[in-house]
Amino acid sequence: MKYIGLIKFKKKPTKEMIKYNLEMLDNDEKRGIHVIEVYWTLGRYDAVVIFDSPDEKLAMLSSIERGDNMSQETMVAIPAVEARKLVT
Repeated sequence: MKYIGLIKFKKKPTKEMIKYNLEMLDNDEKRGIHVIEVYWTLGRYDAVVIFDSPDEKLAMLSSIERGDNMSQETMVAIPAVEARKLVT
């Protein structure tokens, strides 16, 4: 299942924070979460992450583990082609 995470940093990013988050991404990969892309953005959110997770519990755990450094709003992403099939 694909997810989109909208991220706001709780404090100014530092090299140490970035290193920690990269280690967390490696840990996520080992647990089955595949990060497709990470973008740093301007505007309401500081970053956007697009990822696959085997289930919502693991996606939630990943978000909770980052709670000290960032807040994250996570959405399930369904491809438009698949969503259109749901419309009757």
